[in-house]
Order: sequence, then C-alpha cells, then structure tokens
Amino acid sequence: MIDIRIIRDNEAEARRLLELRGQSDLLDGLVELDRKRRALIENTNALKARRNELSREIAEASKRGETVTALKDESRGIGDSIASGDEELKAVDAEVQSRLMQIPNLPHESVPPGRTADDNIVVREWGKKPSFEFTPKDHLELGRNLGIFDFERGTKIAGSGYPVFKAAGAVVERSLINFFLDFHRERGTYTEVSVPFLVNPESMTGTGQLPKFEDDLYRCKNDDLYLIPTAEVPITNLHRDEILPESTLPICYCGYTPCFRREAGSYGKDTRGFLRLHQFDKVEMVKFCRPEDSYQEHEALTKDATDLLEVLGIHYRQVLLCAGDMGFGAAKCYDIEIWSPGEARWLEVSSCSNFESFQARRANIKFRRTDTGKTDYVHTLNGSGLATPRLLVAMLETYQNDDGTVSVPDVLKKYTGFGLMTPGGAR
Repeated sequence: MIDIRIIRDNEAEARRLLELRGQSDLLDGLVELDRKRRALIENTNALKARRNELSREIAEASKRGETVTALKDESRGIGDSIASGDEELKAVDAEVQSRLMQIPNLPHESVPPGRTADDNIVVREWGKKPSFEFTPKDHLELGRNLGIFDFERGTKIAGSGYPVFKAAGAVVERSLINFFLDFHRERGTYTEVSVPFLVNPESMTGTGQLPKFEDDLYRCKNDDLYLIPTAEVPITNLHRDEILPESTLPICYCGYTPCFRREAGSYGKDTRGFLRLHQFDKVEMVKFCRPEDSYQEHEALTKDATDLLEVLGIHYRQVLLCAGDMGFGAAKCYDIEIWSPGEARWLEVSSCSNFESFQARRANIKFRRTDTGKTDYVHTLNGSGLATPRLLVAMLETYQNDDGTVSVPDVLKKYTGFGLMTPGGAR
C-alpha cells in the first residue's frame, strides 16, 4: 500500500507514475475523499475539545450553585454530533483504505516506461544457447521416454495442472530443492525457515494478494484459510505487526514450499507440460532491510538467483520489467528467464522484486532506528531461488544426449546419487 501522503502532497506526480502502469484512474476522487476524512477528524476533534470545556464549565458553575441546564443540553448535543461524526468518519476511512488497497505500487525511477513485455529491457545474458549434433527432443518426449513424470495420472487424481513426478524425476526434483536451500544457507546470508502452507486472510492482505487477486487463490472456506501461492506470503508475514531493531537488519530468509495457483483467466496459455501448473515447488528468498539499503539488496538477491543457474550451467538472461509489466506490489522487478531448446523460447524461472515499503505498510512491519529511536517501515524484497518446473524443462532439454539419456548437472550428483537418467532407470 502506498503512503496516502504521497498522493495528498503531489497528486500530479503520483498520477504520472501510475499512468506508466495504465492505472492513473485509480486516483480519481481519492484526494477529495482524503480531504473529507481529514475535515471530519478536525471537526470531531474540535467538538471533543468543546465538550471537555463544557465539562469544566459545568463543574465550576455547579460549585457556584448556578444553573447548568443549558450547558448540559449543549454537551448532549455535541455528544450526538460526535457519535454521528465518528460513524461518518469510520465509513469514509474504510473507503479510503479500500481504495488504497487497490492501487499498485509506484514504479522506481529506474524502471523503464512501457505497457507490455515487448517494452522490457534485457540487462544481461549468460552462457550460450545449447547446440546439438542431433535432433533434440522437448521435455514431454524426454519425460515419456525416461518414465520420470505422469501427467495423465496427475489429472486423474486432481485435474489438469497437477503433475506426478516419479522414479529419477522425483529424485531430481527433490534434489534441486535441497541444492537450492543448501546453496543459500551455506553462503551465510539466509536463515532457512519451514513455514505453513496455509495462511489466514490477514497474511494474504499483508503481501498484497488480497483483496485484488482473490480469484487466483485456493480458499478453504470452512477454516477461512488460503493455500499459499508462494512462500513469500508466510515468510513475509513472520514479522507482521512487529518493530524490528535496526541492528538486526537486513533479515534474510529462504524457505521451500509448494505453491498453489488457480491461474484464473489463463485458460489456453502455456499449458504444455510443466509450463503452467496449479501446484509446483519453489524455494523463495525474502529480505527485510532499511530503505536506504534496499536497492543494493535487490541487486544482491537477484545475483543469488542467477548464481544458481550458472552453477547448473543453464543459459539465462536477466530482464528489467517495464512499469506496465510489473507485478502489483513491485517498485522494481527483474525477471530471470532461461532458454528452453525444445520450446525454442525463454521461460521465466524467477522474479526478483523490491516492494519498498508497499508490503510493510499493509503488514505493519517497522524498524526502530538506533540513533534517533524513531520508527520507520522496512523495505521488503523477494525472489524465487528457484522454482523447479520450468527449470526442469530447460535442464532436461539442455542436458539431453543423442541416445535418449539425460545427464545430471555435476552439482546435483551428490544429491541424486546418479549422473545419468536412462529409459531403464538411472545410473
């Protein structure tokens, strides 16, 4: 949630920045509504001050034996006005908060203008596209031949978008998760956490999934809990309604969870194999830091994601998203895209975002400065480090051999216990 003071003090600039996202109309009438809210507060405070004065006047008049009927009548009338004003203020304040909850974050000055992915900027590229002396197969054909996943039985059990990994496929997928967690933890930067896969509405609101994206969430109505779309939600909410000592910042967490997404409105898009799923596995990185450090921390977090791909030997590019293509809460975002030889296109495997104070305001996460004792909102950042499904697509297709086998990247062999996936098993 953005600070209402930004809109109040410089509506024109806020409108310009939101226009980069194509959503400046969300500000229409908001300044007037906020002005009404402040006028109601001022009026109510004045009435309460007058009522306090009347209380003193009544007490003093009573001591002198004077009649206080008129004063008491005025006090009762003021009380009625205060009650009425409080009700109106409550309604107006709720409307202001509701409107603010619908407004996306303002893009950082370094974010390029644009509305679609065509306006994004490739910041850098690592490695080269794999070349083969044979006709390469895509991940679906490789998977069928190797017997490492089963989409048909996944559909039978739960529906489309719920794959089953088996044999070497299940081992490799689990090995990737363990490798990611060890990689982040062993660098000494991140503390590993294991968090709930179900969260309450307050947690979803804190990170920005509610109320705007409710249609994309799986909800357990009887318990009023939601299956998480990403570990970002429970990990960020670890510090909801807390004031953190400045000396503890930055706080960096990594954690594994499955992710559940209804993908409402995505019918027919990227539905082949692992490209778009309703359930998938991901390791998430989350940071809490001081505002003055957040963009340095953003670059470091992005590097933590890309370093994983370099160790795995996967060709990737880092893309700076334009204002119109960023997620709802991001002030700046890099997408990490890997090359899929079978699909012959780039696949997003991580989004690394700086939310500045957007989530912290919604979740009420602050820190206390050591020198002044004053509190301020932290900046929150997160990124996938990494998600497994599309990485598996690129990895299978990149490491395939002309005899139909698929080699395991060297760094994973200590986790898998084998170096080659074959139609007959693994060795």
